[in-house]
Amino acid sequence: MHIAKEKVDVQMEIPGAVLRQRKDFGDASGLGKISGEYFSLSAGVDTTPLFQGLQGNACQCPHWGYVLQGEITTTDAHGETETVRANDLFYWPPGHNVRVDADAELIMFSPQHEHTHVIEHMKEKVKS
Repeated sequence: MHIAKEKVDVQMEIPGAVLRQRKDFGDASGLGKISGEYFSLSAGVDTTPLFQGLQGNACQCPHWGYVLQGEITTTDAHGETETVRANDLFYWPPGHNVRVDADAELIMFSPQHEHTHVIEHMKEKVKS
């Protein structure tokens, strides 16, 4: 799920401030500690080989985030794709792979335990 900034509902607008809110943007209940993450990714990065060996050969951690620049396409377990671009808020549910279409920078918030497991798995894949 993703949404462009301009499509996030304006809840309040006063001189000098615009407050936008997208309700029901994923569910973090029961996920424990959350990590804040800043990723810089080059065009052409594809996580598919890095996620081999994880359940479903995909990242099983949900992520909430914001694309500062670039373009990223996710593919879910059913083969459905979704592309997020600069200024999009996004939610990636568990069971995804990522391909970077244009150099990207993004901010993400992820359940710390689950995403640390995925990152450690990727680090091991790069070593071998």
